[in-house]
Amino acid sequence: MTQESTLRTRHAILRCLPAGAALAAVVTLVGCVSVSDPSQSGRVPVPPSQSRPAELATPPAPPPPPPPVIPERLLAPGATLTLAEIVDIALQNNPATRASYFQARVAAAQLGSKKSSYYPSVALTASANRADLATQNQDGVPVTSYGPAVELDWLLLDLGGRSADAEDARQALLAADWSHNATIQDVILAVQRTFVQYLNAKAQLDAARISVRQGQATLDAATTRHDAGVATIAEVLQARTALSQSQLDEATVAGQVLVLRGSLATAMGLSANTPYDVGTLPVDVPLDTPTEAVERLIAVANARRPDLLAARAGVDRATAHIDAVRSDGLPTLGLSASANRSYYEVGDVDFRNNWSARLLLSFPLFTGWASSFNIQKAKEELGVAQAQATSLEQQVVLQVWTSHTALTTAAQLVRTSRDLLASAEQSERVALGRYREGVGTIIDLLAAQSALANARAQEIQARSTWFAALAQLARDTGAAAETLQKAAVTIEKREP
Repeated sequence: MTQESTLRTRHAILRCLPAGAALAAVVTLVGCVSVSDPSQSGRVPVPPSQSRPAELATPPAPPPPPPPVIPERLLAPGATLTLAEIVDIALQNNPATRASYFQARVAAAQLGSKKSSYYPSVALTASANRADLATQNQDGVPVTSYGPAVELDWLLLDLGGRSADAEDARQALLAADWSHNATIQDVILAVQRTFVQYLNAKAQLDAARISVRQGQATLDAATTRHDAGVATIAEVLQARTALSQSQLDEATVAGQVLVLRGSLATAMGLSANTPYDVGTLPVDVPLDTPTEAVERLIAVANARRPDLLAARAGVDRATAHIDAVRSDGLPTLGLSASANRSYYEVGDVDFRNNWSARLLLSFPLFTGWASSFNIQKAKEELGVAQAQATSLEQQVVLQVWTSHTALTTAAQLVRTSRDLLASAEQSERVALGRYREGVGTIIDLLAAQSALANARAQEIQARSTWFAALAQLARDTGAAAETLQKAAVTIEKREP
């Protein structure tokens, strides 16, 4: 049978087999081809290599992160933390602040590295040499020489290159420092937002429990009237339905309280199940505390916003970089000196002291227009930095304007919501009294209680929004103004 007929037979067998059997047959046939006669295939068979497991090096385990900072009083049963303590814990444990801190340290080290070019570099070397000292009239004599040497290199003059590099690094350090401050403010704002949300959820839970108690009182009143034969079973069922709805709302808010409690612990860099607690949402909101005009706050933000100051440092850095690049095409003057002692092993060991010094003036004449393009590149980078700083300035103005408006609006919402709550409380008391006396209906009472629950929740939300807006305005301003600091003291008060 020829090789062609053999292949046709194999193909016919594969078509008649199912998928699994065909796969096994392919493996078998391939195996048959691999051990066929070398003279027919034209290839020399390669013996199979011995299988051995690959040995992969296990990478070293990364160093463990530093343990979180947990104050001792936090571990005490019933511990209550203030906002200042929570912020302090978060700043110590948050990895973002550590990263920005180390970046600032890197920039400081880079500045020191750039300033080192003002000093000479000194190197101590040692050498050993064996040579054949052959002359025209004398056979070679192998000579061994060895000895230490000191070499000095010092850039004496570079027409502004080193100072520009140092200024570039100094502005980079300033930008890193301001960026670190901006990171701290962002972390503080995130903690404050979560803190206020947690206080809001706790207050909403207390309000939901009040609604449950009022619903239970309504159900008791409806049951009493039904037992006295002056109310229908429908009124009892309606009161029981409203009570069940209030209990459902209470359970929902209770779950949100636990979630936000874990979120606040995570914002502090602690485990979500860490035992701790905070106070309650302040009832007295200092709405009468005057805040600066928005123009004054914008001026403060332009002078103190750390991210804006970092962007301006980036502009100064780009300006210094132009001078550094321009200095690459200017002449430099350097000093090079060396001193060494060489020992020779020719009969008796002898030595010789050598020294040399030279001044080197270097003036690049032609660099393929690289200097021109590098200067042009540095100028364009300066334009980018300036545009970014201008854009950020506009964003800062918008942020301060928006947060100031939000704080003013929040103050008005607190006043309006308090008026609404007072009206709803009075309406609920009247409706409950009328229903107990048999004058009002259950529908009027349930509607009044629903309106009261909504008004109570809106008043709590308005207070929470005011504190959140205060924190946002302080961050957008870059440094809380004096009146903002006085207003923020309210939320720092401990519970008696």
